[in-house]
Amino acid sequence: MVNSVTLPLLLKQLGLPMMYRHYEATAEEAAQEHWTYPDYLSALSDLEVSSRRQKRIQRHIKESKLPVGKTIDTFDFKAAKSINAAQIQALAENNSWVKQANNLVIFGPAGVGKTHLASAIAYRMVEQGCRALFMPTTMLVQKLQKARSEFKLADQLTKLARFPLLILDDIGYVKKSEMETSVLFELIADRYETNSLIITSNQPFGEWDQIFTDSTMAVAAIDRLIHHATIINIQEPLSYRKSQANKNNQ
Repeated sequence: MVNSVTLPLLLKQLGLPMMYRHYEATAEEAAQEHWTYPDYLSALSDLEVSSRRQKRIQRHIKESKLPVGKTIDTFDFKAAKSINAAQIQALAENNSWVKQANNLVIFGPAGVGKTHLASAIAYRMVEQGCRALFMPTTMLVQKLQKARSEFKLADQLTKLARFPLLILDDIGYVKKSEMETSVLFELIADRYETNSLIITSNQPFGEWDQIFTDSTMAVAAIDRLIHHATIINIQEPLSYRKSQANKNNQ
């Protein structure tokens, strides 16, 4: 027998907390606006779906380890005139490049905003439903080295493959050793045409022989990265960090 008194209990049992909290207020609005039953149910369902989406986004932002506060809204494009703001916005607002397993490589000297831009774009990808993971490259390489020593490198690469977008920050700080560069190459090769990378580097491709011990490996890594990639080269006369500090001190 249908009984409206049992509705809150049923909503609890079904695990629908937003519908449980708002069914009465929404029912009053439905009566005032003369909604149909499907309209009422749709409004409640929309509340539940929106709540779950926001919780999922917050959960994925937390797991992404993205630097706090480095978003599109907090980046001062006026202080970095060589950066094409429209290009950055386009990358941030459309996740098709991640779905197509394309890459993004951001070059530039220290302090010009590479990490901020990479993080800002990644935040927007997470908001659009793409899981992401941010890691300093040196830290990730050490993790992969440890996995290899324990014969678990394949397992670790599989775990990283769960993230459609992986951000490797400051790849130029990887030590030029066979152990470090070999696991880095395996990571790049493993994600080739399957998942996306955002890489920031203070060294252009022409200097990547300072990262990889073997020039053939360097060429192979670069070839895989740029096959499906957008490359951004930041050239600023003044460090973005310095300009922000000067602005804050005025």
